[in-house]
Amino acid sequence: MIDRMTTSRRFGWPAGAIALVGLLCALLSPCVLPAAAAQDGAAAQRTVVVPGFWDPRRRPERPDLSRLQTIRFLTDLDYPPFDYAGPDGNPAGFNVDLARLVCAEIKATCTIQARPFEALLGALDSNLGDAVIASIAANAETRKRADFTDPYYRTPGRFVARADSTIGDVLPELVAGKKIAVVAGTAHEAYLKQMFTQAEVHSYPNPAAARAALKNKDVDLLFGDGVALSFWLNGTDSAGCCAFRGGPFLDSRYFGEGVGIAVKRGNDVLRQALNWALFRQWEKGSFTDLWLRYFPISPF
Repeated sequence: MIDRMTTSRRFGWPAGAIALVGLLCALLSPCVLPAAAAQDGAAAQRTVVVPGFWDPRRRPERPDLSRLQTIRFLTDLDYPPFDYAGPDGNPAGFNVDLARLVCAEIKATCTIQARPFEALLGALDSNLGDAVIASIAANAETRKRADFTDPYYRTPGRFVARADSTIGDVLPELVAGKKIAVVAGTAHEAYLKQMFTQAEVHSYPNPAAARAALKNKDVDLLFGDGVALSFWLNGTDSAGCCAFRGGPFLDSRYFGEGVGIAVKRGNDVLRQALNWALFRQWEKGSFTDLWLRYFPISPF
């Protein structure tokens, strides 16, 4: 079974939250949740951390793009804000906008077709599309079915504390004896039990219960999926109670290798072209602009 990299399918967003984000994304373009204050680009650059997974010292050479006249992207519609149905019913979201930027960079005609998530890699195998951009986790299982570009985002683990908390940075030695909420059975719980051995780990059955524990001051910190937490912090449910503390945790053994664009195994021409185009979007600042539009409170 292929796996999402982030949020609902992997870390258990409640269905109501998914529906709400989907509704907001359908009404707003781009998808920005209503609690986000409008701000100009310069202010956003100062206040929001934008991830960069490209090393400027390893700038890829421009590949031969002459054979790439059309790129048929596949995605799905039930993973806001990354993939969802826009007001006209067509695919929209962060992944879709990034695909369009990539196609413009390559100067290829771009089509984007939606299919059920579980059918995406099968459709790629059957030559019903050229590339899949749908937040599929690149891991040992999915690499057996497709090749992936370099990652264009990862999902960090993040700590959240109440806004009035004196806790600053979060390191094992700094939070010894602190109570930390986490969702039971997740990679985040396993990470805490392995790395934060002097803290009190309090496991809860679902994200809502873990968040409530923090709001109600039953615990000192909450640890979980940075993407899901960023939307909670930026939404009305948190009521401004809390904020991120410390930096992102990106241990691939627990939180995955990242998300890339999937192509059919052996299609190095397309994979290298997409890698080059992704790097160019980051180099030109287009990726940063896109990230700031969709993530007013960055998971990083």
